[in-house]
Amino acid sequence: MRQPLPIVGLQRLSLIDYPGRLCATVFTAGCNFRCPYCYNVDIVLHHQGLDTIPEREVLDLLYRRRDFLDGLCLGGGEPTLHRALPAFLYKVKALGALVKLDTNGSRPRMLGKLMEDGLVDYVAMDVKAPLRRYPEVVRYKVDVEAVKRSIGLLRRGNVDHEFRTTVVPGLLDGDDLEEIARGLSGSKRHVLQGFKPGVTLCPEFAEVEPYSTAEMRAFRDRVTPYFSECELRI
Repeated sequence: MRQPLPIVGLQRLSLIDYPGRLCATVFTAGCNFRCPYCYNVDIVLHHQGLDTIPEREVLDLLYRRRDFLDGLCLGGGEPTLHRALPAFLYKVKALGALVKLDTNGSRPRMLGKLMEDGLVDYVAMDVKAPLRRYPEVVRYKVDVEAVKRSIGLLRRGNVDHEFRTTVVPGLLDGDDLEEIARGLSGSKRHVLQGFKPGVTLCPEFAEVEPYSTAEMRAFRDRVTPYFSECELRI
């Protein structure tokens, strides 16, 4: 019998997770990265102790609100770690819902399958750092070639997507952002996200002062020439 997708969080309405759409958002358990600024501490470190939400509850919500919600966003954690993901998304798509996937890009085989099978309509891939600095920034052993393959899949494919980078003082500066931008040059959309202090995976990041709005705008202006669109989310 197939193991269900381990859903450990459900937001019944989001106005911001799926650009231009109303969606519900689910969060899957576990992650293979240990980004020190991550705020989903329980989902990453303590997910085995969290209650899970049945797939049926999510599917029923999408069915009941099918005239109101456009679709479903899947975040985490890292959804592509789970072999149950495609089977769940087949059920979501059977309801006529759009699907947005948030991913760190570490599982290109799963990402490619979802794209090939028409199970995702929009992908937001986090590009954490310049590729040479990935192990340092995500604080875990990373197959950087896998991340590169995921970037290539999105750039060559037909699925709408964005690359996004959370700009954390002490981890990334303007030179890092420009190096990231050069690697993604010509891509459709890059989003720079402001860091929000609070509960973080590594406590020393809990009170890091974010870059100011003016600094974030300067970063955006610096990398905008590399993309068709460059957006700030602060």
